Parts: sequence; C-alpha cells; structure tokens
Amino acid sequence: MTTPTATTEPGRGGVLGLDDDALKACVNCGLCLPHCPTFRVTGEESASPRGRINAMRAVESGGEQAGPTFVGFMEACVQCRACEAVCPSSVPFGHLMEATRAALRHAPATRPGAARRLVERVGLGVIAHRAVLRVLTTVIRLVQRLPLVGRSVPLPPPGPPRGARAARRGSAPEGGPDLWLFDGCVMDAWFGATQEASRRLLEDTGATVSRPGRGSDCCGALHLHAGRRFWAQRLARRVMRSMPGDAPVVVDSAGCGAALKDYGHLLGTPEAERFSARVRDISEILRPDDVACRPTGRAVVLQEPCHLRHVQGLTGAWRDVLAGAYTVVDTDDDGLCCGAGGLYNVVQPDLSGQILRRKVATIRAAVGDAAHGEPVVASANPGCILQLRRGGLRVAHPSVLVVDALDPDRGGARRDRSQ
Repeated sequence: MTTPTATTEPGRGGVLGLDDDALKACVNCGLCLPHCPTFRVTGEESASPRGRINAMRAVESGGEQAGPTFVGFMEACVQCRACEAVCPSSVPFGHLMEATRAALRHAPATRPGAARRLVERVGLGVIAHRAVLRVLTTVIRLVQRLPLVGRSVPLPPPGPPRGARAARRGSAPEGGPDLWLFDGCVMDAWFGATQEASRRLLEDTGATVSRPGRGSDCCGALHLHAGRRFWAQRLARRVMRSMPGDAPVVVDSAGCGAALKDYGHLLGTPEAERFSARVRDISEILRPDDVACRPTGRAVVLQEPCHLRHVQGLTGAWRDVLAGAYTVVDTDDDGLCCGAGGLYNVVQPDLSGQILRRKVATIRAAVGDAAHGEPVVASANPGCILQLRRGGLRVAHPSVLVVDALDPDRGGARRDRSQ
C-alpha cells in the first residue's frame, strides 16, 4: 500500500493544488482529536485535524470559498503533527498544511496584507542570514540591560566566545569529517553553549566533527510553515551545498532535524533524498556508554518536542542517556505540544498561551509536590525551550544537562567508529 503524499507545488489539482488521495485518506475516525493541542483548548471541530481536512476538501472541490474563515482555520494550526503519529490511515497532514498555506499565500483573495507580508519578510529574512541575526541579538541583549526594559525577550545568555568554538566553518580533515554538526540560525546565535555541549559529546564518541560551510544559515522550516515554499527551497539547496560528501549530518534542534530529513519531499530530487538520508538527530548518535556521567540526585522532566517525537519518531530517544545522571520523569500527556510552533506564539499568542499553560501544569504535576522540588525540564528544541521559559520553568537542552553531569575523573567513553 502506498502512503499518500500531499502535492509538492501549489497550483496543481483543485483550488489548493492538494493530492486528492491524501485528502481521501482521512476517514474521519477522530482518533486525532485528543492529540491536537488546539482542539484540546477550544473543543471546536474546526480546530481539529479532521475539521481542517474537511475544510480543505470543501475548498478544493469548489464547494466553499477560501475566505477569511478558512484562512483562520489553517493559521490556527500549530503544525505539531501529533495527529500523524496516531492516524491509522497515515494521512500526511503536515504536507497537506504546508501545501495549503503555500497556495493561500499565492492566491490574490487570500494573500496576506502588505503589513503582514512586510513583517514576515523582515523577520524571516533576519533568520535566513546568520550575520544579521547575530547583530540583532547583540542589540536586543544591550537593550535588555536598560532598567525600564528588562528581559522582555527571554533570550538565552551568550554562548562561549567564538574563539572557543570548533574549527573554522567548512573546515574538514582530509578525506572528510566523520560527522557534520548543523548549526543553522537560532542555535548558532542564541544557543552557542548547546552547540558546544553537543560537539563535546560527539567528539567523546571518537568522531571528527566539522562545522558546515557557507550557506547553513537556516534550514527553512519557519519559511515553509509560513507558506513561503520557494524561499524554503532556496535555503534547503544552500544547506545541502554547505555539507558535501557522505558523512552523517547531525542536528541538535528537533525542528531543524525534521526539516532536513524532509528535504527529499521539499525539493523532489534524488540529491535531496540522499541528503535527507544522511540526517540524524544527535540522540540517534549518542548511546549511554558514550558518556560517563555521575549521579546528580536531581530530577529532570523530559519534554519531547513535537518534531522529535511525532515527526522523527524518536520517542524516548534522550531518556537512556539522561538516566545515567538524573531521575528522568515523563509527563502523562502523550507528548502534547507546548504551543511554541516556530512563530506560532507570535502570530497566535492567545491560543499559544492557552496551550502553554496546560503544558506547564502537566510538567509541574509530573514532578509532584516536594519529591524533587522545582522541576528542571529537558527539551531538545530551541523554540520549546524559550516557550517553556516564558511559562516560568527552568529548561535546558539535554546536551547541556549531560555535559553538566560528566564525571571529570572518567571522561567520555569513546566508540570505535570503524564498526
């Protein structure tokens, strides 16, 4: 049986250019409803995957117009793709949503207004250029020091000095590196300490780790979510050129990893398929015997980002590595979204806030009253980290937590990479 896929380019098929088989695959069973964060907080059918697919069908067939109401249904989706993980019919909801948003952006009747397009172009343009993002980040951190402003934008503290990072960009030993460590936009500008922690853990496996060359500024995930498909495709081609060869491409941002693994679908070329096959989340590379940790006596709540758990299918991937140093606590919500969704918390602040409050309550309940005190949350996605910090939680990337617990007397166990 062939799994249906959404059309890769807007304009094919009906009004939205969607694959008819992908739309028909949904049998309206409703198993997705309890896993959809927007349905959970609103209780409205239009805010569920089933409701959105039925709306897509109505517009695609010409029975309904793609007006403001339809656009609102589509824009309220977080694109967490939890529905895909539980769908018995393997409906490619994420691809359907991406294609729908791209089609709506290009149609005159549903194209966003000039002000919205300008804000998106500036914001997404900054993200797509690493140097610009670094400058803007520096400015924001300086403004945060003003007494009347404070930390209204919860950026992480500056990472290690640039001289402390890996060898110069694009450098690789003769014959190529063992691994490429993708940095991208936000991870490079805001999470330098996480990048260094990930590099250290990878090198402790005995691997030679290199940084990508020019062009790895952004994976294009946020652009694709916003319906700017062609922009995302340009960024994808640049990323692919920045890491040539056959070495695995390791990613420590769940959202970026999901995007890179989907380049084959995004670009539709054999080259992109081969590149996507090389992509690995860092949790797929590390094993418990790769790191020598000391027991800390602390508890860590494992918050698995949607694009790690649902899209990449890596449920529990970090648990065994963290368990060597921490008491790992799971939530009881089947990995329900935190409401970050890339730029979702900016364009849909009310819904994002409702989803966040539900998630924070679930995390606090998982720890209990006085058993372990204030919870520390492990999250492997920058958007989730910032979102949960807005909810008042202490959050760190698993790589940082593991490095913090390394036993200085033992060092990391190194693996024979020839095996």
